[in-house]
Amino acid sequence: MATQSRFQAVSGPLAPFAAGFAAELGRRSYSSSAVRLRLWLLDHLSRWLDESGLAPRELTPERVEQFVRDRRAKGYKTWVSPRSMNLPMAYLRSIGVVPALPDVVKDDVVTLLDAYRQYLLVERALAVKTIAAYVGDAGLFLSAVSSGRGLRLERLDSGEVLAFVKHECGRRPVPSAQHLLVSLRSLLRYLHVSGAITAPLAAAVPAIARRRQYLPRGVEAADVERLLASCDRRRPVGRRDYAILMLLARLGLRAGEVAGLRLEDFDWRRGELLVRGKGDHHERMPLPVDVGKAIVGYLERGRRRCEQRSVFLRVRAPLVGLGPRGVSAVVHDACVRAGLPPIGAHRLRHTAATAMLRAGGSLPEVAAVLRHRRLASSAIYAKVDRASLSSLARPWPGGAA
Repeated sequence: MATQSRFQAVSGPLAPFAAGFAAELGRRSYSSSAVRLRLWLLDHLSRWLDESGLAPRELTPERVEQFVRDRRAKGYKTWVSPRSMNLPMAYLRSIGVVPALPDVVKDDVVTLLDAYRQYLLVERALAVKTIAAYVGDAGLFLSAVSSGRGLRLERLDSGEVLAFVKHECGRRPVPSAQHLLVSLRSLLRYLHVSGAITAPLAAAVPAIARRRQYLPRGVEAADVERLLASCDRRRPVGRRDYAILMLLARLGLRAGEVAGLRLEDFDWRRGELLVRGKGDHHERMPLPVDVGKAIVGYLERGRRRCEQRSVFLRVRAPLVGLGPRGVSAVVHDACVRAGLPPIGAHRLRHTAATAMLRAGGSLPEVAAVLRHRRLASSAIYAKVDRASLSSLARPWPGGAA
């Protein structure tokens, strides 16, 4: 009980579990003040159970909502939403004090999506992230055509498919609409092959014309320096953000690749790092000295010691690895600090590519660094290398234009 004695005492039927709850919060790197507040909430819940004559095993989701309503009725202004109870309830369920949440009965849509997910995994051998995107779009379509009357796929026709496409694509940018149509064709092919529909409706999904009129836009070298300089490397969060920006701008990593870095991915003797790229492809890359120093600075004087193997962690509890959105948020916040228009993390990937070309690098070298499987994917960067393109321009016939 030494752990509990440092914090708020808990009375009532939940008192025997308070020390374990505090220890779990400490293991997840919650601060002492955060642990104290959550133990206070646990104490309030425990006393409410005692006053209601309820045992912990009777703490159903409905009773949790009643507890929250009672807190609001008594004038409390904090911890008054059902979400505020997620942390203590999750712990109590994990140790078996509170019954697990009942399984939701699967409806026709969920059952079909499970079968479709298995098909994509086993038959198509798609990557996990691709499967998640396809299944998400499939769920959107199936929910739209079921309309609360249950799935009646035998009545599905091209008119319903086109109506869905018109409604959804009209609200999306072109890249998002194209991804949706690819997912929809995949689902309709599966439904036809599995016998759920009799007509090959994948052919009814129209295509969206998309002309490649854009050029990859990098960031000027001076602006990159402003982004890096905006990181206060006297503080742990500044060291973390500086290392992330260096990986994006110098090595051209994607946000998801930065988020996916683990401590064991660095071979410090050889000066290499392992990058987990798209399609679950793993490749080793050389680690430049300046990037390596930035990462070491964060690991030694910025990253808190914990069980997490992700390199880049949140600075607030729970102490878990940053996701791709968190990496993008680092870039956005750096732009705000530097007084620059906000950009996405992928703009720094373009910056790395254009900088290599302007320094004399070849397209195959750019493709190797960016880990493009096809040289054509890197060819677009040739359009921004105006100095090299100008040497290819022929004089206008007959003199000046």
